Amino acid sequence: MLAIMSATLSELEEIARRCRIEIVNMVYRAQAGHPGGSLSEIDLMAALYSTSLRVRPDEPDWEDRDRFILSKGHASPGMYALLAEKGFIQHEDLHSYRVLGGVCQGHVDMKWCPGVDFSAGSLGMGLSFGMGCALAARIDGSERRAFVMLGDGEIQEGSVWEAAMAATHHELGNLKVILDRNRIQNDDFCESQMRMFDIPAKWKAFGWNVKEIDGHNMQEIVEGIEFLDNSNDGPSILIAHTVKGKGVSYMEDNPSFHGAAPNDEQYAIAMNELGAVQ
Repeated sequence: MLAIMSATLSELEEIARRCRIEIVNMVYRAQAGHPGGSLSEIDLMAALYSTSLRVRPDEPDWEDRDRFILSKGHASPGMYALLAEKGFIQHEDLHSYRVLGGVCQGHVDMKWCPGVDFSAGSLGMGLSFGMGCALAARIDGSERRAFVMLGDGEIQEGSVWEAAMAATHHELGNLKVILDRNRIQNDDFCESQMRMFDIPAKWKAFGWNVKEIDGHNMQEIVEGIEFLDNSNDGPSILIAHTVKGKGVSYMEDNPSFHGAAPNDEQYAIAMNELGAVQ
């Protein structure tokens, strides 16, 4: 199934820019959260939701919807910003980020937030969950697909590779993965924590269809999503090379902003760089 463009490249870039502003706003208000990975993922998510994902904001529990599983669920500000942009939740709900009882919990939670299909916590679980969704769709005779976003630090988890092997065994052409390859995890650069060597070769060895892109080039992103849409002979992965903290100068490629909030001065700099009206 080809991706149906409902927005121009410049419109997709503008959606991502507005979401970046909301990401920084949420983390700044809460003085906690994970801005770096939210900023690296948002171009990919903005394009996916605007071109390919079969969902209904006014009917978030529509049974035949595509599923999107944010396995790196701590990067929830990106998810919430996009859900507000697409009308699943209200922009006012973003003020509940990391507030007890709020719609927008610290990690994505399907019990609290409309449009969230996976409750995250421990890393490495999302691909197995997505595989279950893909198998269920096959059993139901449904055309729905399961899209899973993984982090590159996350693929150090052995459970990811168990799921990768099982997905190929079951020939799940309706299982699609996007890897946010921003090269930084909680404590440091991935290469310092646990080298993963040739990541594309690993996925190919597990029998997956593989494509690499620049995860901030919107043309390449749209073409990458079309690759996922059209690769139906088995599970597929789009490896997106991204920059942690993309769009905010002092956060870019900075492990310190994996899970830290900007102070007042840093917040003002971010808003200016993102073109926010203050």
